[in-house]
Amino acid sequence: METKTGTFLVTHGDEGAATLTDVSDRQVHALAEQADPPLEQGEVLTATLESAGDIDVAWRLRAVDDRRSIPVEESPEPPTKQERDIATEQGVGELTRRERAGEGEIHVLTVPEETTEQAVADVREDPETVARAARLGVDRVEIRAADGVVSVRYLPN
Repeated sequence: METKTGTFLVTHGDEGAATLTDVSDRQVHALAEQADPPLEQGEVLTATLESAGDIDVAWRLRAVDDRRSIPVEESPEPPTKQERDIATEQGVGELTRRERAGEGEIHVLTVPEETTEQAVADVREDPETVARAARLGVDRVEIRAADGVVSVRYLPN
C-alpha cells in the first residue's frame, strides 16, 4: 500500500468527497471517503495519505498532523515604497518575487491602472495563492494595491 506525506490544499470538499492537491508537486489525490469532520475547500493539511486500492486512484487520510486555513486579506494600506519602486522598474504585466527579511515572500505585479481592482480580486480568489502560502510555510497573505501596482505579501503570523 503506497503512502504519501506532505502538505495538501483541499481543492474540493462536500458531504461525500474531497480532493486534495499536493502543494509541492501539484499531484491530485481524490479521497475515497470524506474526513470527519469534513474537509472544506481552501483548507491546508499536513498529512499522510495511503492508497485505498491497488492502482492508487483513491486515497484515505492516514494521519493529519495539521489542519488550518490561510487567510487571504486585502489591506487598506498601499504598497510600500520598496514595492512601488519595484513596480516602477518593471513593465506592465510583469511580476517580481522577493524574499522577505525573515520569513515569506513579496510578489509585486504591475498591471494597467484600470484593472487594478480586478487583479486584486483574481489574486484573492486564486487557489494557487493559498497553495503558494502553504509551500512557503506562512500563515497569512496580505494584498496591497494602488493604481497599477499589486503587492502580495506572504507573511508569518
